Amino acid sequence: MKKMLLAAVAVLHLTTSSAQENPQLRQEIEKLDLAHAAAIFKGDAPALDALMDDNITVHHPTNRIVNEKQELLQLINAGVIRYTSFKRTPQKFLFFDQTVVVMGTEEVVPAPGAPNAGKTLTRRYTNIWMKKADTWKLTVRHANNQCEN
Repeated sequence: MKKMLLAAVAVLHLTTSSAQENPQLRQEIEKLDLAHAAAIFKGDAPALDALMDDNITVHHPTNRIVNEKQELLQLINAGVIRYTSFKRTPQKFLFFDQTVVVMGTEEVVPAPGAPNAGKTLTRRYTNIWMKKADTWKLTVRHANNQCEN
């Protein structure tokens, strides 16, 4: 009961502290979010390096938590994170002081040699973009594969 009350208070705080949507900022963040997806699909490590914060934390769909950008880039370069198809659809944007949260869906097909190679996977994702030194950086990412029906 106590945990449920704390969760409700946290949700209430987040929903009441969210700033009004800024259409120009939404467009900027959506462009960055889709550029991140394109860079993953292409295996473009330099583009990912520019988009991600040095201290990014990713809860990867393979149930690993990756705590550094360099480790994530190594997974890309090693082909652990590689796709033959990658489609991201941002659905919800939440605006805070120097933070924008993006939630949506992804449909991916991992490439040969990657986990779940050849399977079409649908997953939910949450990306947290933070403004650091006048630049928006992907700072936290969570993605999980949805169960097959």
